[in-house]
Amino acid sequence: MTDLVRVLLVDDQVLVRAGFRVLLDVEDDIDVVGEAATGAEAIERCRESRPDVVLMDIRMPDLDGIEATRRIAAIPGLERVKVLILTTYDTEEYVFDALEAGASGFLLKDAGPQELLHAIRVVAAGEALLAPKITRRLIAQFTAARAAYQVAEDRLGVLTQREREVLALVGTGLSNAEIGDALSLSPATAKTHVSRAMIKLGARDRAQLVVIAYQTGLVSARPVT
Repeated sequence: MTDLVRVLLVDDQVLVRAGFRVLLDVEDDIDVVGEAATGAEAIERCRESRPDVVLMDIRMPDLDGIEATRRIAAIPGLERVKVLILTTYDTEEYVFDALEAGASGFLLKDAGPQELLHAIRVVAAGEALLAPKITRRLIAQFTAARAAYQVAEDRLGVLTQREREVLALVGTGLSNAEIGDALSLSPATAKTHVSRAMIKLGARDRAQLVVIAYQTGLVSARPVT
């Protein structure tokens, strides 16, 4: 039997939460364990229900989704909670902040039902939702704007050459299988290198590796076209 993915819904609009619940409740491998209307409530619900994935809106009263994500990531015992940020086109400027805060990915609110279900399962499995074209565009755009805050390249000194190569490919949004193809490695070996890089760099998850790859200049932000 497949393990249930425990999901917490966080949005200040009741109808939005209700719509998500209707969609998720019919899935055999997904269990909605709670709802929250504010960032502060989201933190409390996470403490109570220990979800696997939090669907987190950005704009909410009292505490926005980014700050709520940052606080959840900092709470002992909630390290395994994955946050999937829900955003719209007019909130693109928040995406990089969300990744820095500890989010495992983000999804546009106008995504289709199957895309949402896929996103939840991908994030629950420990992957980062970073493959879609819009993700690469946003990361490039907002990392370029933060050149003054780049971390010293020396931070990568703890990595082997192969781990650097793998990190660079993670930064472009490639999956383990795609990294394996690019470097003539098996997906399992690629995953091992990714895991070692995460440990050495103190990264919470794959999304944090992407942030580090850009911050250190290992991956160059390209102009958005």
